[in-house]
Amino acid sequence: MKLQSRKIAPAQGLRGEIIVPGDKSISHRSIMFGALADGNTRVKGFLQGEDNFSTLNAFSAMGVKIDQHADGDLTVHGCGLNGLCEPEDVLDCGNSGTTIRLMSGLLAGQSFFSVLTGDKYLRKRPMGRVLTPLIQMGAQMQGRDGGKYAPLAISGKPLQAIEYTSPVASAQVKSAILLAGLYADGTTTVYEPHLSRDHSERMLRHFGVEVNSFAGGVSIVGGQRLTARDLVVPGDISSAAFFMVAALIVPNSELLICNVGINPSRAGIIDILQQMNGSIELLNQREMGGEPVADILVKSSDLTGIEIGGALVPRAIDELPVVSIAAACATGVTVIRDARELRVKETDRIAAIADVLQVLGVDVVTADDGMTITGCAQLGGGNVQSCGDHRIAMSAAVAALRASTGVSIDDTQCTAISFPNFWDLLEQIRD
Repeated sequence: MKLQSRKIAPAQGLRGEIIVPGDKSISHRSIMFGALADGNTRVKGFLQGEDNFSTLNAFSAMGVKIDQHADGDLTVHGCGLNGLCEPEDVLDCGNSGTTIRLMSGLLAGQSFFSVLTGDKYLRKRPMGRVLTPLIQMGAQMQGRDGGKYAPLAISGKPLQAIEYTSPVASAQVKSAILLAGLYADGTTTVYEPHLSRDHSERMLRHFGVEVNSFAGGVSIVGGQRLTARDLVVPGDISSAAFFMVAALIVPNSELLICNVGINPSRAGIIDILQQMNGSIELLNQREMGGEPVADILVKSSDLTGIEIGGALVPRAIDELPVVSIAAACATGVTVIRDARELRVKETDRIAAIADVLQVLGVDVVTADDGMTITGCAQLGGGNVQSCGDHRIAMSAAVAALRASTGVSIDDTQCTAISFPNFWDLLEQIRD
């Protein structure tokens, strides 16, 4: 298949009012938790992205009836906690780390055999961080290279609760253990070095499950049943982040991004950009389905460099590539540290975004866990590589808006993974 490429011209200003697609993380969980619930769950705002359809197709293959309505809504016909069926074939998770890692926990406690795999990028992502605690719970699981990588073969069996101290702050690891904990005898507890996103905890409570969150961790008692509840998926703050940075760095811009989820465990991007002197205002704050939501007003700003690290990083891990673009356009130096997790995403995002910045003439020095970026008055043009990573492709497009000449980006069809209409919205808001 011929890879698609695009050339993005500089922008004179960005204006308008937009709605970004539904939150990818919440959309995944709406299928998973709706499938385990007793009763039917109507989902509004489901993200129509490739990653989320990987989850939908996997649960359909396990006997879950999912109706897709003309308006984009879904109805998930729940099977109950023990109602999933053994799939007849390997379950393909595509490019979705959320799908394969959360399903590993869910499938560990089933009464059947299953195999999880994915595309060439997913098969390179580390799975040992999930298999290690699940095997401690009694799961029978095997993976390639001693359990480090997919494909994963899972022979479901009864599990025992554990107390687990995760070496990384990862919502995927935490959620996999909590899902396994639903099938375990006793109370399962996960401790984290920093708070990771808490969509699983919020949605489990929405479905009637008691989840105990405390400073440093979370616990769940096995055997609890889920009761179906309708869900409204807010806009994805990770998608909004591209337009937030774009409006900040392009002069003469004012942009309103409506219905965006501002979950505190995900809203690090707002804190970072405000610390960089970005004009960002939260309007009409409210709650939808247990998740805080707001409209975000962004105006062009003279950004300044800052240091980013510690507990702020897990709250903004997926947004750090586009934060790097903001840093390149800021006055002074920005240091990103404690972000080694970026090395094991869809690609090595530290290396990939550094390559983009260097092509555009930005002074960037990488480290094992981050980078140091010296802002410059004007980005240059050139040809950059997305490495098949949707967030690198969209970050490069944001940088192109502030460049002196056009920027060509290779392999841009990968944005369909999380943001199918990104390119259309980008054209829509140009002055």
